[in-house]
Amino acid sequence: MASKPAYAVGLDVGSAWTRCVICEAVDDGLEFRGHGLFESKGWLKGRVADQKAITESIRWAVQMAECQALVSVGGVVAGLGGGGIDGMTSRGVYEFGRPRQVDGGDMSYVIKQGAEVKLEHDRMILQVCPQDFVLDGRANIRNPKGMSAARLEAHIHLITASEQEHNVIQGAINEAHLAMDESIFEAAAAAYCATSESEREHGVAVIDIGAHSTEVVLYEGEALVGSFAVGIGGDHFTKDLAYYLTSSREDAQLLKEEFGCALLGMMSGHTLIEVPGDESRAPREISRWQIVEILEARAEQLFQEIRKEIDVLGMDGNLQEGVVLTGGGAKLPGMLDIAERELKCPSRNGLPENINGWPDELLSPDWTTVAGLAMYAGRLKLRRDGKRRTPRLLNLVLR
Repeated sequence: MASKPAYAVGLDVGSAWTRCVICEAVDDGLEFRGHGLFESKGWLKGRVADQKAITESIRWAVQMAECQALVSVGGVVAGLGGGGIDGMTSRGVYEFGRPRQVDGGDMSYVIKQGAEVKLEHDRMILQVCPQDFVLDGRANIRNPKGMSAARLEAHIHLITASEQEHNVIQGAINEAHLAMDESIFEAAAAAYCATSESEREHGVAVIDIGAHSTEVVLYEGEALVGSFAVGIGGDHFTKDLAYYLTSSREDAQLLKEEFGCALLGMMSGHTLIEVPGDESRAPREISRWQIVEILEARAEQLFQEIRKEIDVLGMDGNLQEGVVLTGGGAKLPGMLDIAERELKCPSRNGLPENINGWPDELLSPDWTTVAGLAMYAGRLKLRRDGKRRTPRLLNLVLR
């Protein structure tokens, strides 16, 4: 008798767009089955404002994906981001009393010990990410299972989020008649999809540029060593254009999409562009360099803020594999050049990878996060089915 298909569903509830991807777990891999895209409602300046409106966006995005995949799904892995995300490091200790072999239960216990930290009001632990283990003072051990010691320590990274916002997203998903199987940091999901084991080993950052904020994760030695959010996103670029060009937000968005660039050096000549007027103002012409100058200033600010956080985490000069840009904001021409200039390391766009049958029209940085969420959902399916239990740090992530 054929086994029942296992569907891995990723749901990216962004403040601008809600995306859903349905894949099927097949032979330890994922096959693309369908996707849905619907404009997000219920958000105000990157914060949750209306749970019912968010529910409707989720319902439509999932239904669109279900119609394309010709299946009905019950559970999703959801991404969480925004300015409420923060990261911190912690340490767990387990004294055995006498030397003995370390087993998987010991590793889980010491990780959970490290996660027992006191948080501020309305904060919750979103992810627990092991960095390395220490056996009787011997540091930098990735997998101590089977090794002998009397004392086991674990260094871990904790990603925390607003409990209220997490509960609202979970409530919206439940109202859409779905279960939230798991929730993870959006930038970590993007990294899961767009970076390789080798890149995480040698040092890489994933910068997920959303509509209202930018989320960042840093990896070194395969471990997640830093996570944070910056309150600047693609919508700030649009608002800057609207303000300095005294145009509507809609016109500014169209100008950014058609003529926008984040680097003056990529321009040639002084092309004149007509800015639409309104009932009280006639259309007027501006030079394209004015648009680019405004966008470049905001791009510089974004990556300078990211650079400050990287310096605080002590990762300056350690990103040997550079930075990977994902999210809708990464599509603006010139962003890779500004990232390299301000962060002083190579940069590239992170695209959805490692999902069989992924459509060419979705091969874009703004679909990377939801692809990573679907891949994470697939990993959960494999873990629950008892398949492929590997000792890698990436597979020790706990809630």
